[in-house]
Amino acid sequence: MTTFYHEITPLTENDCFMVFDRQKSRFDFPIHYHEEFELTFIEGASGIRRFVGDHMDTIGETELVLVGSNLPHGWSGKQEEVAHEITVQFHKDLFHEKFLSRNQLSFVKSLLEYASRGVKFNEETILSVKPRLLHLSQKNGFDSVLELISILHYLSISQDIRMLASSSFVQDQIYTKSRRIDVAFQYMRMNYDKDVSLGDLAREVNMTEASFSRFIKKRTGLTFVESLNNIRLGHATRLLIDTTLNIAEISFKCGFNNLSYFNRIFKKKYQCTPKEFRDNYRGTRTFV
Repeated sequence: MTTFYHEITPLTENDCFMVFDRQKSRFDFPIHYHEEFELTFIEGASGIRRFVGDHMDTIGETELVLVGSNLPHGWSGKQEEVAHEITVQFHKDLFHEKFLSRNQLSFVKSLLEYASRGVKFNEETILSVKPRLLHLSQKNGFDSVLELISILHYLSISQDIRMLASSSFVQDQIYTKSRRIDVAFQYMRMNYDKDVSLGDLAREVNMTEASFSRFIKKRTGLTFVESLNNIRLGHATRLLIDTTLNIAEISFKCGFNNLSYFNRIFKKKYQCTPKEFRDNYRGTRTFV
């Protein structure tokens, strides 16, 4: 079984979306997935490899890709120049089904459905939408939400879009979903800052500890502890990005009672220390 790591993004339930606009000397993201939709613009990273589902390709000078909820994706390689990245992440339920079913939004609805396989846009579309992406992080409040909808509509009516992952890959992903896994992860998300034991989760899903331990490993590729730590680390990244709390305060707020352990597993996952992570995200960032 191929295991992709589950990223918990800094986006909270009260946010509509977030924008990162930054320069990166090394554009290298291991294959991962998250519940949020993600629109990624890249410039200056020609030659690196892009992975979306079961699709792999080498990108050109500019790149614009939309990936749907829980679709594994990543980039790997070394570029010759500093890359410019703009990433927009928004909740999978930001737009209600009834809202999208209106005639004027039918193309947007189709685009979001296509995103379950990953969508790549052509060069002409990228050049047209680039200025709008550059200015998205400078807009505030309701205007920024309207602009995001407008950008998605423009992308939805663009010509020559290309879906990336195969339909069979996406269907295989659907089959791995489980109500018990959903219940377990919801419990961990609600209690990540408290002491959570394997027994607590096993009781939530009406299983023995041994059975649940095997079950979560089989379904997610991760142990209970790894799953809980991923959720806690996701909240830690949000606090690193969005607050001036020191590292120790963030560690304890996210359920880690041992600062050394927090630093060690943080570096293992993100390939940098919490301080380096915070420094790396000091480009423009906007939560709406």
